[in-house]
Amino acid sequence: MSAAEIEEQARLKDCQERIGDNLHEIGVRLDAYARDIQANKNHMWEARRDMDHIDKVALRQSIEQTMRSAEVLKAQRHKLLKLRNSPYFGRFDFARGQDGKSEAQPIYVGVHDFTDEASGETLVYDWRAPVCSMFYDYEIGPARYEAPAGEVEGRLELKRQFRIRGGRMEFMLESGVNIVDDVLQQELSRSSDEAMKNIVATIQRDQNAIIRNAEADTLIIQGVAGSGKTSIALHRIAFLLYRFKDTLNSKDILIISPNRVFADYIGNVLPELGEEQVSEIGMETLADELLQGQYRFQTFFDQTSLLLEGRDEALRERIAAKGSLGFLKQIDSYVDYLEANSFKAVEWRPGVGRIVPDWHFQETWQKYRGLPISERIAEVVRTTEHKVFLHYKHELESRQLKALREAVRGMVQRKSLRAAYKGLFEWLGQPELFKPAGGRLEYSDVFPLIYLKMRLEGVDNSRQEVKHLLIDEMQDYTPVQYAVLGTLFPCRKTVLGDATQSVNPYGGSNAEQIQRVLRASAPMKLTKSYRSSWEIMQFALGISPNEELVPIERHGESPRVVRCARQSEAVERIIAEIEDFQASSHRRLAVIAKTQKYAEKLHRLLAEKGVETRLLDAGSGGFSTRIIICTSHLAKGLEFDRVIVPDADAHTYQTDMDRNMLYVACTRAMHRLTVVVNGEPSAFLPASAMS
Repeated sequence: MSAAEIEEQARLKDCQERIGDNLHEIGVRLDAYARDIQANKNHMWEARRDMDHIDKVALRQSIEQTMRSAEVLKAQRHKLLKLRNSPYFGRFDFARGQDGKSEAQPIYVGVHDFTDEASGETLVYDWRAPVCSMFYDYEIGPARYEAPAGEVEGRLELKRQFRIRGGRMEFMLESGVNIVDDVLQQELSRSSDEAMKNIVATIQRDQNAIIRNAEADTLIIQGVAGSGKTSIALHRIAFLLYRFKDTLNSKDILIISPNRVFADYIGNVLPELGEEQVSEIGMETLADELLQGQYRFQTFFDQTSLLLEGRDEALRERIAAKGSLGFLKQIDSYVDYLEANSFKAVEWRPGVGRIVPDWHFQETWQKYRGLPISERIAEVVRTTEHKVFLHYKHELESRQLKALREAVRGMVQRKSLRAAYKGLFEWLGQPELFKPAGGRLEYSDVFPLIYLKMRLEGVDNSRQEVKHLLIDEMQDYTPVQYAVLGTLFPCRKTVLGDATQSVNPYGGSNAEQIQRVLRASAPMKLTKSYRSSWEIMQFALGISPNEELVPIERHGESPRVVRCARQSEAVERIIAEIEDFQASSHRRLAVIAKTQKYAEKLHRLLAEKGVETRLLDAGSGGFSTRIIICTSHLAKGLEFDRVIVPDADAHTYQTDMDRNMLYVACTRAMHRLTVVVNGEPSAFLPASAMS
């Protein structure tokens, strides 16, 4: 063991002992609080007849204050218990000043901060603290960071990284170039988990810039497959909660999540970082809230299944038409048309010799354009009542006010929302674009209908308290959906996704389109892919080329394409792959099919052979089994040690949408990818892999 390792082992032991001392002190104080609370409760009961109301209120307030203090201590104890097992993961020594000649101060970086109460010394700094940005941004040499008081310059003299688990130091890496990358390689070589974990020990420089961006009103993150964009977005939320702790808390944040499986998968990250879990909602749930449950409609999963399982060109055309930026402009123009024909003003007489001219109603109606109709009518009535009083010195009686309201309502040329929406396509000269089935709206109609409702009537917004909105899988939402979200949530936003992973190329958005809808947007890119081995990513790039994607140099076995003559043979090969997985040290395997129907069929065939798997569908929550079967749609954002892609034949994968699905499926694999072909292979599979 080197002198540096001996030094660090001693420092770790000292830190853990101090954490232990602080935990003991917290325990003593909690016991004292418990005794005080019980004593006060006993006193209140015993002296209840002798105490007046003021004394009882004061005693209750004292008990409540003590309980609040105890809760703070319990949260601190919980944090210290986690820190005792792994107090920190990095160290750098920073000398302040432009010459860097002052004495260097060691800064230890951890998931949480720790200040020893007895000495007042900060032994561990929170990774989100301004000074800790240097750990991610600089190697040995000149460095700077933004402190609350301004920029601080200096020099990094030393940099180390540790892995500490169960209170024991497993390794230490000495200062050098790309020290974080060395640890990253080790972390990426490990098996996957059931839930996404924090990555504070391996954050890269470009990722750190996104996490700590506190200026952007709307930050749009275009990240390639495996770039860690979702994890980075969640770490960004944790950073913002730390940076703006006085004005922002977990209840102020909302995540738009693509499905329940994904929501459960990411649910552990923020608690790991010491923050409370934030609320999440799916687009369908949000739509149902905004429409107040008055409309039945397809889900996005339903729409995707129809596109993948059939060849309905008319459906694709309808989705494409409503998923364009031009359609949003057409709705706006239609609203202008309705507005110009929505009100026919007539004069009104509040009494003999008194007239309110039609032009007054027309001007007042125009003045309050943009308000919901009910509020707009109320404003016209209020303004007219005031004008009558000023002009005629006459205060309207209740019966006259009622007559005025009825008169204004009569001037409004109102259609039902559904009739107005259907009229949009008649106005466009394309009535065939509106085709509800069985009383249900197509999914592509849901948010255009909501946007029209917003423009014409307004909606009840029960989520006005949201201060930061996180939107994942940005490529699957249309410009109209972004217009709805932008109106509903006029707050800061983090938007992330990858255009090459769209499950609906006929109706989605790229970063440029989103910028045109959500103003004041700042785009940032993540081009380095960390999830899959170099060989797997080269295979995936053969399916869907992307010049911007840079795979990490982590090597493994090459993907295998297994060709079978019959489906029974393909099933046997899948079973063989599963048996090999069960004998390995890997934890998670996914069989990723193109469609839900085929996933269900494969699940049934494997069950008949005695192979236990879990089938995921649109209603699934989290997953705990080692082997799952799902579609590419549900697998987006997830990762697995091994992936099997079944039925990768020419008939199954042939359209642009199919290509995207195949790419998504392959890029879920971290260490091993097996593609099973039954018959003629898909033309999208790399030719080099077919030899």
